[in-house]
Amino acid sequence: MAVMAKQQHRLLEPIADAPIPTWFRIGGRADRLVNVRTTDELAAAVTSDPGCRLLGDGANLLVDDDGVGELVVATKSMNRVEVDTASGRVVADAGADLAKLILTTVRAGLGGIEGLAGIPATLGGAVIMNAGGAFGQIADAVRAITVIDRGGGLRRIERSDIGFGYRRSGLAPAIVVTIELQLTPGDAVALRAALKDVMAYKSKSQPMAADSAGCCFKNPTLLSDLADEKGDLGPAGKRVSAGMLIDRAGLKGLAIGGASVSPIHANFLVTKLGATARDVIYLMREIERRVHDRFGVVLEREVVVWERDPGRAESTSRRDLHHAD
Repeated sequence: MAVMAKQQHRLLEPIADAPIPTWFRIGGRADRLVNVRTTDELAAAVTSDPGCRLLGDGANLLVDDDGVGELVVATKSMNRVEVDTASGRVVADAGADLAKLILTTVRAGLGGIEGLAGIPATLGGAVIMNAGGAFGQIADAVRAITVIDRGGGLRRIERSDIGFGYRRSGLAPAIVVTIELQLTPGDAVALRAALKDVMAYKSKSQPMAADSAGCCFKNPTLLSDLADEKGDLGPAGKRVSAGMLIDRAGLKGLAIGGASVSPIHANFLVTKLGATARDVIYLMREIERRVHDRFGVVLEREVVVWERDPGRAESTSRRDLHHAD
């Protein structure tokens, strides 16, 4: 692990009362938000407010309707990408759009991340949560990363020193700055065909056009053998689909306000015009309660909730449940 020297950094002027874009297209605002473009600007923002919140693509994020008081540091403008087609080495900033990066590497004939197509994220966000699915995970392609700590210090971390696991990296609270990927040179035509197949599969099985943060819950590992009236769900120690559990609990179409469980994929919560962040929060909580009551399984969220007053939304009651039309 290489440690780099600290430097003096220029602090940008934050934007007051700024919207926080998320894929749910709902939620509160930031009292202060700054859009950083370089590592120096990122370091200046982080050192000015070590408790700041980092915003990538807002893909797995829900901001409570009251917004947040901490400085929000948006990194999407940090999106430099360098591709070496001969070696397969790719170096990209944390704010690089994952979907665009996949297209770039596939067109260059580099394989290794095409299976992540359809996952909304910046590359930095994908690494922090080890984004993945049925077709692979980002950890498989990572060679090294550079992170900045909350004091502004930079360091390089090799792949072997990153604690990657299922939907985790162990990197927090450090902030990812750049990522080095090792991809495999191959046939661009075959890679484009594989990419097309992944997107076709997801288009049929997920509500790709809906306002949604993607999968809402992590797939849980069963603590004991599990079955219901429809048959076995899995043996102890097996990781099973959260969407399957939500579906088998009869929750497809369940709605609170403008938020509902997708009828296409039960692990996707979708919103419509007029929905609020609290609608989604209350719906997640109701899903967790019903799945636990039915199967004894505790669901863990993939969606991250930002709140001005932690726990306030979670502790508020709401019961206007219905099934969406």
